[in-house]
Amino acid sequence: MKFIDKLERKFGKYGIKNLTFYIIISYVLGYALLRINPGILSYLSLNVSQILHGQIWRLITWVIYPPTTSGIFLFAITIMFFYYPISMSLERTWGSFRFTLYIFSGIIFTVISAFLLYFITGGMVDNLFNGSIFTTYYISLSIFLAFAVTYPDMQVLLMFVIPVRMKWMAIVYAVMVGLDIIRYFRGGFWFMAFPIVASLLNFILFFLGTRDMSRYNPKEVHRRNEFKRAVAGSRVNSAGGVSKHKCAVCGRTEKDDPNLEFRFCSKCNGNYEYCQDHLYTHTHVK
Repeated sequence: MKFIDKLERKFGKYGIKNLTFYIIISYVLGYALLRINPGILSYLSLNVSQILHGQIWRLITWVIYPPTTSGIFLFAITIMFFYYPISMSLERTWGSFRFTLYIFSGIIFTVISAFLLYFITGGMVDNLFNGSIFTTYYISLSIFLAFAVTYPDMQVLLMFVIPVRMKWMAIVYAVMVGLDIIRYFRGGFWFMAFPIVASLLNFILFFLGTRDMSRYNPKEVHRRNEFKRAVAGSRVNSAGGVSKHKCAVCGRTEKDDPNLEFRFCSKCNGNYEYCQDHLYTHTHVK
């Protein structure tokens, strides 16, 4: 059973409906503060040093930083044509609980990474950047990646002109993020990779938690390989001709005797086919 399915059955009632609307309101508030009085945001950032000194509101208030600070027009375009539509689509497709879990897990992973970075560097990063490296930018990017996985063949108009499938755009963004991480490490700013990786862990949780991982079980892999070998063996007889059936005991096919009947054995561990003479006399494969 899929992991997220289990969580939804148990905690589904705690999903926040229309979460996208509240997130956008927080972005608008953060953008307004950034334009009116940028100094206020310095008291709201994810600075672990200050959190440990009693400013616990920073555990929550850091999320009001908008995903982009490149200008009010670009901010409005991003919200109107990018963030809001895909977020609402995901919430309608997944349901409120799954979308809430997705967003909150990205936030929680980011907070955890901030504490890890604080203890690893002894607070040096907080002293230099005051927690400003932790924003919701990559959490917003993870929403785009999740949308691309959910609707891989959906076409969007790049720059309102060029039709591109979502899966290709997601691959391009993933490569860009990977290059950012490599660039930070090569430039000696390895700590900048922490918020990136942490913000995208929710995508990994979604990707693994919504898939049946039993297909990777060694027994299941072995069973599939045995089936492929059995099918391949039944296709070609000793004369080189193509056949549909082959007995796993004597090797006879319908080419040897058109009157032979073949059946698969349900008690064998695998997909083994037997002729009528060996169907009930063979030793079961375990």
